[in-house]
Amino acid sequence: MTRPASPLLREFVKLTLLFFMGGMIYFAIEVAVRGYSHWSMMIVGGLAFICVGGINSYFDRNMPLAVQMLFSAVIITTLELIGGLTVNVWLKMDVWDYSNIPFNFMGQICPRFFAVWYFLSAAGILLDDFLRCRMFGEEKQSYTLFKKADMTLKEKKAG
Repeated sequence: MTRPASPLLREFVKLTLLFFMGGMIYFAIEVAVRGYSHWSMMIVGGLAFICVGGINSYFDRNMPLAVQMLFSAVIITTLELIGGLTVNVWLKMDVWDYSNIPFNFMGQICPRFFAVWYFLSAAGILLDDFLRCRMFGEEKQSYTLFKKADMTLKEKKAG
């Protein structure tokens, strides 16, 4: 496959591919856990994968992994709330209902799944960085769990 000449087009192609990969993975996780899923979960999953990957790709590349995971859990939970309010409340498709889970919000999100997204996001962050490195030639990421990572080689040369 030839690379698009325009940097904007390259970024669009990259994000589109990551969107579809993330959407399919999210869908597959739901099928593995619940036995079924819904097409809307591919959209939520694709957006979540792009946003989670974007944390250290477009913001602070030296952010501790635990902090990236916290931001990721907030992002995914927010996307689930928006998706749930859209497909379950507004469109009345009844894709999921967490009403029976303690401390739920409108039956769409709950602390239990926030915790699940926190831990699962580590795999999403690592996978996104791997794909960006292998498929799109981006710089390999280094990680620390709780403290800021050392500057990347590119940042050291620039600084």
